[in-house]
Amino acid sequence: MEQTTPTGLIELHIDAPSSAHLNEAAKWGKFLAIVGFVMCGLIALAALFAGSFISAMFRSSGMDSGMAGSSAMGGAFFTIIYLLGALLYFFPCLFLYRFSAKMKTALRTDDQQLLTDSFKNLKACLRFLGIVTIIVLSFYVLAIIAMVVGLAAGAGR
Repeated sequence: MEQTTPTGLIELHIDAPSSAHLNEAAKWGKFLAIVGFVMCGLIALAALFAGSFISAMFRSSGMDSGMAGSSAMGGAFFTIIYLLGALLYFFPCLFLYRFSAKMKTALRTDDQQLLTDSFKNLKACLRFLGIVTIIVLSFYVLAIIAMVVGLAAGAGR
């Protein structure tokens, strides 16, 4: 009876050059994650001021006259958009930070479970970014279709 050896990723090992590459990737990932967290905070801070800034801009330009509250609604809209942007940017930064921290610890302590958890967070980061990219590309396609339909309807007049 022929004995088969297991194939797949189970047989892979992390050698010294791979460990060095992963360690450097973890350092850069941690740097990018921390910068991302700072940017999330700045975007959230900007959200607090964007609403009042937009409201003041509407009022000073006279665009709000006759439409009570439209400047406040415009300001609130921008505040919500900025806060959603900060929240959307937070999660890939969190996953990247977890990947980096766990990877550095796993390489330092030879902990297989931490290595697996690290790669799990990298997968989550990339999956999240991939899903957001698909959503954004879908909006672009819908916008292009709407523009083509609008131009076709306008040309038919």
